[in-house]
Amino acid sequence: MKIIALTVSAGKGHEKAAEAIKRYYEENNIDVDFEIIDTLKYINPIVDKLIIGGYLKSLKKTPKLYGKLYYYSENEDAISAISNLVHDLFSIKLKNLLDEKKPDVVLCTHPFPIEIMSILKRKGKTNIPAIAILTDYAPHPFWIHERIDAYIIPNEDFVEDLLNFGVTKEKIYPIGIPVSPEFLNHIDKSYARKTLDLEDKLTLLLMGGGLGIGNIKEIFERLIYSDLDVQIIAVAGHNTFLKNQLINLANKSNKKTKILGYTENINLLMSASDILITKPGGLTISEALVKGLPIILSNPIPGQEEKNTEYLLNCGIAAYARKVENIPILINQIISSKTRLKYMQDMAREKAKPNASKDIANLLLKMAKNEAI
Repeated sequence: MKIIALTVSAGKGHEKAAEAIKRYYEENNIDVDFEIIDTLKYINPIVDKLIIGGYLKSLKKTPKLYGKLYYYSENEDAISAISNLVHDLFSIKLKNLLDEKKPDVVLCTHPFPIEIMSILKRKGKTNIPAIAILTDYAPHPFWIHERIDAYIIPNEDFVEDLLNFGVTKEKIYPIGIPVSPEFLNHIDKSYARKTLDLEDKLTLLLMGGGLGIGNIKEIFERLIYSDLDVQIIAVAGHNTFLKNQLINLANKSNKKTKILGYTENINLLMSASDILITKPGGLTISEALVKGLPIILSNPIPGQEEKNTEYLLNCGIAAYARKVENIPILINQIISSKTRLKYMQDMAREKAKPNASKDIANLLLKMAKNEAI
């Protein structure tokens, strides 16, 4: 059986969602040829550099402009205008890929390949089942296109949103955003800290996603010079400059710290931690929910991460620090109330979908075999 996952390297989350399902098949010895393809790079590497480079630059330099475009695109007329910009060449190239790979089912973890699959299906160029995974806690019309066979959403709270977008109920699967199977492995907190050469005390985990963007340096600086009796794990992602800044700051502090670049050991880091401080990317949030980890949110990207923030706050899973200087105060408030801390942990576990990778993997198999679901 052949499954291809079409993704886009706009951040790491879209790729990690596909990788989580691939790992599930591999670790359970399920005979599936699962191939992950970066859609834009396949279609045209130059276009990929222009679009992804422009996207990442806008996040770092002009996030408010990106947010305005996000909210503008919630308008259906705007969606139609954007759709018209998808050149026929893109769908032709993807049709060539489908003819070459001959997949039994196509999984999409980004709106761009979803739209192209919709175009091909509408034109009668393919009848291969196409499944979309929405990787944020904020359904957006940009994900919704005709003739897509299934929509996988974070949980039951978002069913009504998709119904309002015109998706029929039988196409909606509230089975979760997939995280790596390793997150189902319990690691004792004390053991995790010892493995990381940390003390057995209150531990904060500071992350900025795979790209290491946001105000991580400012938060880290506030924490190491605060009166909080804590130790800090900071993950800089692929941002080497940031990592070096954090190391320099850590050398001036008497607090125990662990500074890392990009790492795959997030399960270990979360297992060692009591509170996660992060920007609200969909995959990072999903991992934290599975671990039952309370969250402090800071510096959300305008658009989908603002929507993620709103959802997590409404659920009682997270607290939000509008200003960096408020984070130590907010941490102290949370740890000073066992009731609040436990409620945040409980709500995280309630909204988690730890078996998402397994459930999605099984759904793909059934759709590939055209079995009744």
